[in-house]
Amino acid sequence: MIKIYRKTATIKAEQFDGSNEMVDKYRIEYDEAYMVPFRIETLEGWIGIKSCDWIATGVNGEHWPISDDVFRKTYAELPVIPKAWADTIEEYKANHYRMDEIFTEWSWNYDEQELIARAWLDGYQVEAHHE
Repeated sequence: MIKIYRKTATIKAEQFDGSNEMVDKYRIEYDEAYMVPFRIETLEGWIGIKSCDWIATGVNGEHWPISDDVFRKTYAELPVIPKAWADTIEEYKANHYRMDEIFTEWSWNYDEQELIARAWLDGYQVEAHHE
């Protein structure tokens, strides 16, 4: 019987722009003989990469390319939330509160509630603090 699965791991990724900075950062090689002019070293060997592809970085620092269309169908950026919200989520989780309790104590609108729920379940990025 076929079952349905979802990915649970988060990754870091950066869209390759063909710049010298990114070529140096990821030790990408230029090879005119290769089908794609750039290639990146992965755990499986050298793989072609082109501008607009994404470079994913795994938990052990390994890299692999993902085509833009596949990346956009597979991954969604983690929500960006204020530090106060992140602190609240971490406090509630540390004290083993249920997720619904965060909504009864604080008065958030519908969009904020959806963002908090997604951040609680999938993880989040903390909003950059501007001084």
